[in-house]
Amino acid sequence: MSTVKSVSKALKVLKALRGHSLSGITITELSSQLDESPSQTYRYLQTLVDSGFANQLDDGKYVLGLTLIQIAKAHDTEIQRAQDRIAEIIQRTSVIA
Repeated sequence: MSTVKSVSKALKVLKALRGHSLSGITITELSSQLDESPSQTYRYLQTLVDSGFANQLDDGKYVLGLTLIQIAKAHDTEIQRAQDRIAEIIQRTSVIA
């Protein structure tokens, strides 16, 4: 399978932000965790911030951004609708049987 390295690394940064939503994480901590240079980590973070997938706090630390949260919420809503529809179909077929 062919992958785009920069996209893959940016996704690794997103995954590394997981679990730091309340207090955030520094570039130094992220760089160490990802085994990347701080400058490279900064570039990935800036791309994520510009697109809304990450956010920089007032203290300089980074957290997951609103865009990612909106995508997750929309996915959750869609799954809930599907589950409700499945439950409705099960109930209808149980009444018929």
